[in-house]
Amino acid sequence: MARSVRLADAVDPLVLAIDIGSGSTRCCLYDGYGRPIKKRTVKVDHVFTEAADGSAEIDPDQVADEVAAVITGVVSDLEPGAIAGVAMDTFASSLVCVDADGIALTPCFTYADSRSAAHLAVLRERLDEAAVHQRIGARLHTSYHPPRLLWLRETRPDVVANTAKYVSLGEYVYARLAGIEGAATSTMAWAGILNRRTMDLDEELLAAVGVAREQFAPIVDPDQPIADVSPEVAERWPALAGAAWFPAVPDGYASNLGVGADDPSIAALSAATSGAIRVVVPGTPDVLPPGLWAYPVSRTQSIVGGALNDVGRVIAWLQTTLAPVAPEEIDDALTAAPRAETPVVLPFFTGERATGWAGGARAVFTGVSSSTTTLDIWRGAAEGVAISYARVFDQLALADPQLGRVVASGGVTGDVPGLMQLVAQAIGFPVQVVDVKRVTMRGTAVLALSVLQPGRAPAVVPPTAVIEPDPEQRPYYADLLARFTAVYDGVIAR
Repeated sequence: MARSVRLADAVDPLVLAIDIGSGSTRCCLYDGYGRPIKKRTVKVDHVFTEAADGSAEIDPDQVADEVAAVITGVVSDLEPGAIAGVAMDTFASSLVCVDADGIALTPCFTYADSRSAAHLAVLRERLDEAAVHQRIGARLHTSYHPPRLLWLRETRPDVVANTAKYVSLGEYVYARLAGIEGAATSTMAWAGILNRRTMDLDEELLAAVGVAREQFAPIVDPDQPIADVSPEVAERWPALAGAAWFPAVPDGYASNLGVGADDPSIAALSAATSGAIRVVVPGTPDVLPPGLWAYPVSRTQSIVGGALNDVGRVIAWLQTTLAPVAPEEIDDALTAAPRAETPVVLPFFTGERATGWAGGARAVFTGVSSSTTTLDIWRGAAEGVAISYARVFDQLALADPQLGRVVASGGVTGDVPGLMQLVAQAIGFPVQVVDVKRVTMRGTAVLALSVLQPGRAPAVVPPTAVIEPDPEQRPYYADLLARFTAVYDGVIAR
């Protein structure tokens, strides 16, 4: 089982996994079965700098310093050369402009930054978006590089003129700490610029936003770790001497691997600051449904699904904005029978990704009256999140007829357990919440171990109870989906 073990009981090879999420930087040591080593986890919290203009950014040097600190906290007393591999995942997508010396010229622009909404509209007029979607596997959207690169060119020409490279946050951290250059296939795909047919950056998109291919790093597949690192690494962290460094991958890919959702029969549902439903498939779909993305993660596999900008962010907004509500009251409200008078909420606090891809969307509350209570708003917002998952799931089921299980993970599943009951009702499909902590970071370790020791299966994720949808509630959620869609069409899609 994927439970923690003492260092003395750990099985080689050891892997150091780093997770840069929306709310923290973490680091943990894993053994050869993908089991976390006890007392070898360090965490540093951080937050995005957000503003009403759509800003959502973070200081890349701050994050690099955090990564250095958590590495030190985990490995400082280990024997030289004790660790065989270093692997990292980050939130996706992310963009940092750097000069010829590798110095950051900008903050790290995150997936939630929507300031490029006007430039997104320009690109949608210039390009055939349907063709781009089928070629790239991603729609034109503020979460991706193309509109953000155009926004930078038009609003910060001085920065663009001095930019030698455009890098992801993971690339930036690796370059600063280990002198490594290389972008994972999945990172380029999650940036919305990788052609899923040629497996290189898309020439039409690069030309449309005025950037050159040489301004991006070489693309590296997961089975191509980098051993040529700065000698300063071994001097600073002797335990990492000789370790293979695996290019940073998006957290969504790592999350699937962390819960064992590594084939077309199992969909991984994540519920953290943001959320998603994803399934790993061989190759890449011939034709992609309009609401989903298909990101190549290697030469032989893709991950298909859709993402929600706002899941935990909705919960945080409710907790800080509304009158204080006890957790047990929230749970009672979310697990109670549905009520027709519950407000309909479109929970797009930082814009919508799948399925409508309205980057400039904002939250909408309808059906609020003088009798609406705090718990009614909680229930309405949670139902809005559940319906957003359902909109993705409906298209995913069409793209992957082999789908047989949905496994859920992420901090929100534990913090607000009632939400997963609503999700099961909304998608009309059983949901199993996994009982493993830090599944994303575990998945990052599992990916590295699959290369360091091919053929050895990781420890099994412990089974848990399955949340079954109530057939009697199906009519309510079908009607809620229709009402949600009507509000969306009238307010967001107009």
